[in-house]
Amino acid sequence: MKALVLAGGSGTRLRPFSHSMPKQLFPVAGKPVLLHCLENIRQAGIREVGLVVGGRHEEIRAAVAACGLDLSITYIPQAAPLGLAHCVLIARQFLADEDFVMYLGDNVLAEGIADLAERFRACPAQAQITVTKVANPQEYGVAEVDHDGRVMRLTEKPRTPATDLAVIGVYFLTPAVHEAVRRVQPSARGELEITDVLQDLVTQGADVRAEVFSGYWKDTGSIEDVLDCNRVLLDAIPTANLGAVDGTSQVTGPVVVEAGARILNSRVVGPVTIGAETVIVDSEIGPYVSVGARCRLGRAGITDSIVLDDARVHDVRELRGSIVGRSAEVTSSGTTRRRVILGDHSSMRIP
Repeated sequence: MKALVLAGGSGTRLRPFSHSMPKQLFPVAGKPVLLHCLENIRQAGIREVGLVVGGRHEEIRAAVAACGLDLSITYIPQAAPLGLAHCVLIARQFLADEDFVMYLGDNVLAEGIADLAERFRACPAQAQITVTKVANPQEYGVAEVDHDGRVMRLTEKPRTPATDLAVIGVYFLTPAVHEAVRRVQPSARGELEITDVLQDLVTQGADVRAEVFSGYWKDTGSIEDVLDCNRVLLDAIPTANLGAVDGTSQVTGPVVVEAGARILNSRVVGPVTIGAETVIVDSEIGPYVSVGARCRLGRAGITDSIVLDDARVHDVRELRGSIVGRSAEVTSSGTTRRRVILGDHSSMRIP
């Protein structure tokens, strides 16, 4: 089985951060979202990955090269975002006549996809979609499924959903999908919709199955989604200290301190990840905080937040539910309680 990972979307709901980085590279729990996806693929026993990329492919390539995963990566350029099924169309040569999993590179499945992959390998279906119960199915593709798990109908963002089973961004597909892709026409928004392709298979009598995913899933499309993912993934981190913690500091709970990081006269309450070469002085950090590499935090109090690489936070004692972008700086003239969403290379002084 191969994997087709989609990493070309622009991420308008994740602005201002998606102005300056691909949304798939936004870090949660100390790693880019895309890296979490690739690790899930590797854990499912898949080694050949086609990575669909758009206009910011250089950043994607650099991040993937730096992660050191034991995967064979083939980059597949997509000139414009013309739909999920269009990605299957342009990846035809890479996919050949093998089964594959199509995985949206901004989706987080905390428990991974290994169990889903095994169910697909054991099932003779032409396609296996992944569904989960949601409170707002009208915002998703919705599946109608019989008592045996066979898909009877798929509808994209119905006004009156027939079920609460939303289709999420992990699809297991056989070569039968390629003929269906050629049969469907672009939707009203000019895209080849994977929902239409799967419905075509159903209409043609193909066996399309739905597997209910009951674990944690999130499409990291918004600030709140990213912070929620950060909390959930941090809960699973192990304790590791490759840096330096002085004798006046207190570190409790699961905390990852990467090489070259220093914690001085500070209190860190896990779960927390602290990136390489970061220096934390006279501060209280955590719980549920991810701090990137080469940051400088002084007299800072931060909870439930993400601080990206090279950021500076000083004299802000109660920063929570916040994201501080790369090379950004937050300072204050006194103790304050704030929620800050600050983009890359920006600065803010709180009076």
